[in-house]
Amino acid sequence: MSQNPIAETVASLMPRAKQELSELVAFQSVADWAQFPKSESEAAANWVADALRAEGFQDVALLDTPDGTQSVYGFLPGPDGAPTVLLYAHYDVQPPLDDDAWISPAFELTERDGRWYGRGAADCKGGFIMHLLALRALKANGGVPVSVKVIVEGSEEQGTGGLQSYAEAHPELLAADTIVIGDAGNFRLGLPTVTATLRGMCLLKLKIDTLGGNLHSGVFGGAAPDALAALIRVLDSLRAADGSTTVDGLAADAVWEGLQYPEADFRSDAKVLDGVELIGAGTIADRLWARPAVTVLGIDCPPVVGATPSVHASAGALISLRVPPGVDTTEAVKLLQAHLEAHTPWKARLELELVGQGQPFRADTDSPAYASMRTALEAAYPGQEMQITGMGGSIPLCNTLTSLYPQAEMLLIGLSEPEAQIHAVNESVSPEELERLSVAEALFLVNYAASKAA
Repeated sequence: MSQNPIAETVASLMPRAKQELSELVAFQSVADWAQFPKSESEAAANWVADALRAEGFQDVALLDTPDGTQSVYGFLPGPDGAPTVLLYAHYDVQPPLDDDAWISPAFELTERDGRWYGRGAADCKGGFIMHLLALRALKANGGVPVSVKVIVEGSEEQGTGGLQSYAEAHPELLAADTIVIGDAGNFRLGLPTVTATLRGMCLLKLKIDTLGGNLHSGVFGGAAPDALAALIRVLDSLRAADGSTTVDGLAADAVWEGLQYPEADFRSDAKVLDGVELIGAGTIADRLWARPAVTVLGIDCPPVVGATPSVHASAGALISLRVPPGVDTTEAVKLLQAHLEAHTPWKARLELELVGQGQPFRADTDSPAYASMRTALEAAYPGQEMQITGMGGSIPLCNTLTSLYPQAEMLLIGLSEPEAQIHAVNESVSPEELERLSVAEALFLVNYAASKAA
């Protein structure tokens, strides 16, 4: 990285950043109180609040959101007449999944092979550290040229909409001229990327009942309707033979016109086993960023160990549907529910429960903020041009903020490049990526302030 005062300052702050990220990763802040203590999330929220206070933020508050979690807010005033920039991250994380599959403990930041491993290191506790590094570098080099609002969410991974509901009830709180969402990632390690689209999502629980109780499969099998077999049929109806998502009435043929994702790279990134085919049709980019995708997240049924020869009376599942930009999630949910009802066999009883949902998002890539970010990223990554891409994941807050503040420009950057393996075991962050993106964010704030003053 070509050195300039901001880059030199960020480089000097990296040991402190590692220590702080280590402290933050240590909190088991999974917003699922059935599996993890709520006190862990509360402790993480307080850590974030203390960090903001230490940087001179005013009005620092723990916001009790309707889903029972806390988001952390703070305001740092800038020069008179300066624009306001909202910086977003989230401190809640995914569960570690298989603890035994982690090479080092999930909630203990561990350096290995040039990366820092730990749950939330990239998604998205590292995103909050990125914001801190950028602001500290600016303060050490003449001051922060904009007013800054920071909001750090406590339930983004659960999709329960707490912060969205809070923002809608307090629309003045997060108002800003530009919003930087620190929860995306470069398309490739070292390739500066701004994410311009996000798929929306919904989570749906389904339960199928067919009998008053389990029955002996030898005595009743062959005539008694098996709830587990009915569930399998319903779930199978959501995919075509090639694995494409099929929800009756939901279009699945859109095309992605931008940056493409080579199949060989995707197979490597996704760790697809040799000889196993990919699912779906169209380009990889079409499938990830422009089309819907259904995933079975879990099934309620007896495990193999201890199973008895029974016809099952009940079975259930949790599924997610990713909704591409241009499709209204509320309408997609209605189509999904109607599809499940239509494909439930044998007139079995079906119960559906919508657990959470969020709308897809598309940014205005012609905005002045994008021009400021382009210059900043290309300075932080010498010799590279900024890329614009989509992301198959969802950040439901984006559409809420777009609805509340339609004039605000929104950019998505972050640390979740493919090698980070977010949501999987052995999640990690590249410290070099953290350093470069912190420099880029600081330079962006300088460029953006100048563009508004011109």
